Amino acid sequence: MSKTKTSGFARLFVWIVVALVAALAIGAYVYRAPINGYAQVGTAYAARVACSCRFVAGRSLEDCEKDKLAGMELVTLVDDAEAKSVTARFPLVTSNTATLREGYGCVMETWEE
Repeated sequence: MSKTKTSGFARLFVWIVVALVAALAIGAYVYRAPINGYAQVGTAYAARVACSCRFVAGRSLEDCEKDKLAGMELVTLVDDAEAKSVTARFPLVTSNTATLREGYGCVMETWEE
């Protein structure tokens, strides 16, 4: 292959990558409100369920991960045994924390916008 054909393919590849990144950025901007809403609800649900699983049912956090619904693969869970709380995070978007309160079970921390 000649040098001109190779550099032409490389240039085309760069333009395709730039176009894909731009399309993803535009899509994320246009759909930011629904994405944020779904992320808020998903992390709140995951934190509440995992907190109950972990501190009410007494299961390990690894075992509680199995209770996440399909489509929640990006939500990560972190527990704090001292505070008896679980925080669920959706990368780069949001996080929510549920804490065990005696007599009330696991309750969500106040949301901040």
